[in-house]
Amino acid sequence: MLPVLAAGQRVLVDPRIFKRRLPQVGEIVVARHPFRRDVFVVKRVQAFVEGRVRLLGDNPGASTDSRSLGDFELRRLVGPVTSALELD
Repeated sequence: MLPVLAAGQRVLVDPRIFKRRLPQVGEIVVARHPFRRDVFVVKRVQAFVEGRVRLLGDNPGASTDSRSLGDFELRRLVGPVTSALELD
């Protein structure tokens, strides 16, 4: 799958959405890194696993995602990406 977002783009996230509904498979989300408090990741929801979610990057060869970090607890999800902005 080709990446939807380009390096250096900024994304807008609505953190209220996941208070009303669960993330959907295929949706791009922002999540808190499971081991580093200062890092957020932008990944695509692949599947739900026993109260957790499997997040994968669109570029598997260069992505740090659930394949190396494990599945993410739902509480680590910040919200879905609602739009992306180009930087000048």
